[in-house]
Amino acid sequence: MESPEAVSPSSGRGAGERPSEAAALRALVERVRGGEVEAAREVRRLTRASARHRRKLAPAVEPLVAMLRSGKPAGAGEAALLALLNLAVRDERNKIKILDAGALDPLLGYLQSSDLNLQEYAAAAILTLSASSTNKPIISASGAIPLLVKVLKEGNPQAKNDAVLALYNLSTIADNLPTILSVQPVPPLLELLRGGKRSSKTADKCCALLESLLAFDQGRVALTSEEGGVLTIVEVLEEGSLQGREHAVGALLTMCESDRSKYRDSILNEGAIPGLLELTAHGTPKSRVKAHTLLDLLRDSPYSRSKLQPNTLENIVSNIASQIDGEDRGGKAKKMLAEMVKVSMEQSLRHLQRRASFA
Repeated sequence: MESPEAVSPSSGRGAGERPSEAAALRALVERVRGGEVEAAREVRRLTRASARHRRKLAPAVEPLVAMLRSGKPAGAGEAALLALLNLAVRDERNKIKILDAGALDPLLGYLQSSDLNLQEYAAAAILTLSASSTNKPIISASGAIPLLVKVLKEGNPQAKNDAVLALYNLSTIADNLPTILSVQPVPPLLELLRGGKRSSKTADKCCALLESLLAFDQGRVALTSEEGGVLTIVEVLEEGSLQGREHAVGALLTMCESDRSKYRDSILNEGAIPGLLELTAHGTPKSRVKAHTLLDLLRDSPYSRSKLQPNTLENIVSNIASQIDGEDRGGKAKKMLAEMVKVSMEQSLRHLQRRASFA
């Protein structure tokens, strides 16, 4: 998406800004104001990797937005969009200024473009702008969410990735979750998870978004209605990054806590136990606690849940033993553990067989 970085107007090593550089940057902004497409491309090149140029070229935001809105001459819209994208990267003030200048409407238009490259650039811009807490409510109220989910379903691979990250940013406003759910994002989220690397940043955000959506009955129904839906979460539980696995176990726990009798067997049948046992020893602190809690919920026992120490498998065994009456606690605990391991192995085999069927 990015062009090679251009030579700065100031190639010297002095700490201060030279008068000639300041004049060159002011002249560049005036060229943008005059609607010169090549000037917009120059802004893009200069701001590609320079925070200082992003700050110095902030006055170009309004004329770039005007160019974005007009789309004329040919190529102006794309050049302005990419320049604005670079101006917004890692610059909170520019992010806010770009929306204040009226960029959102034309960006949403490009998000619906039949030109997949323009659609991709618009998704990247909305992702960048949605990282600002000030911008999130504005973007949410603009009707961007259904368009982002549409890109998630139909866009090119990079656009899909950016759409997921943008949706995740917007999902941090709790009131947006029902809106996201209403446009049926679960099937494309699962498809993206299946088709990509389980440990990628995109997979992390997919699982984080799913964890939030599964707090709603509509989200849980959507997941379990998809063939292999729960299995996809279990695969991230086993193969994801530490952050992704934390969200995956959180998603499964959210389901089981909402209705244990309804979702317990679905989770067990996909072979979640081995991954959960591993997380109790090797997950993040939050993952360990969630994995222990979920293991406790998945046990086929009437015992009330107790607080488990998030350490090793020994703690699970000790917990089981502590809840057995009579003198032969140790023998009964060993028998229960053996049965647990046997069931886990059987579930793992079924899990591998099911995974092969989706390959």
